[in-house]
Amino acid sequence: MPDSIRLPEIVLASTSPRRRMLLEQIGVPFRVIAPGGHEAIPTHGNFADIVEANALAKARSVLDRAGGQLVLGADTLVDLDGEPLGKPADLNDARRMLLRLVDREHRVWTGVALIESKSGRIQQGHRMTRIWFRNSTRDEIEDYLTTGEPLDKAGAYGIQGRGALLIDRIEGCFFNVMGLPLTLVWEMLLGRA
Repeated sequence: MPDSIRLPEIVLASTSPRRRMLLEQIGVPFRVIAPGGHEAIPTHGNFADIVEANALAKARSVLDRAGGQLVLGADTLVDLDGEPLGKPADLNDARRMLLRLVDREHRVWTGVALIESKSGRIQQGHRMTRIWFRNSTRDEIEDYLTTGEPLDKAGAYGIQGRGALLIDRIEGCFFNVMGLPLTLVWEMLLGRA
């Protein structure tokens, strides 16, 4: 981070190791408070509204523990032809998701909410990235499942790990697929610095 920009420490309302890694990567000081409640995974609706609402709910769930700091919440969903794919329940669910994604396009939506604890001022936004899976074999999918990587990720894959081998191409923000659109977050934080 440039010496001229001094951001205050924020609260990250997420236990995602990928979101922590991304904030560290861009030099944002933060501490983690696990959000309460659960994410709403509706079966239909506007994905932008869904991920923004979930991100805001996560951020609000930690406000009383934030000690006056800025609170950042985020939520990611995979959109396969209008059907939301969240985190798989188990390996069978992950297998089902991955086999449906093979040789197809899908979209990854991430919503972000930043709340000023003291004033209650809210800033929200989202990003969408298009992903095309290559025509992977069932053996490749089974091999990927043995890594355990799919179990804690929306859509049952991680673009930053072995899941990258399933992807043919992307259009949009790579970091959005990891769960945190960095330029959107950075612009929000600069507005608060």
